Amino acid sequence: MKSDDLRSMTIDQLDDEALKLKKEQFNLRFQRATGQLENTSRVRQVRRDIARIKTIAAQKLARESGGAAAKGRPE
Repeated sequence: MKSDDLRSMTIDQLDDEALKLKKEQFNLRFQRATGQLENTSRVRQVRRDIARIKTIAAQKLARESGGAAAKGRPE
């Protein structure tokens, strides 16, 4: 998933996408445990997509709550 696509989403859309990916991550872990996982690289890809979504959501929240948090300064 591209960062530009994620940045164009709202926070609610990002939350929905993260939930969808977490469900996929669970299913992938289950498949790996039972020996049915064929595409092992997808586990890493999903994990990184979740992290990317969380990062962009945190940046959006910081921007909405004010400039101090976005700049890394305590409020």
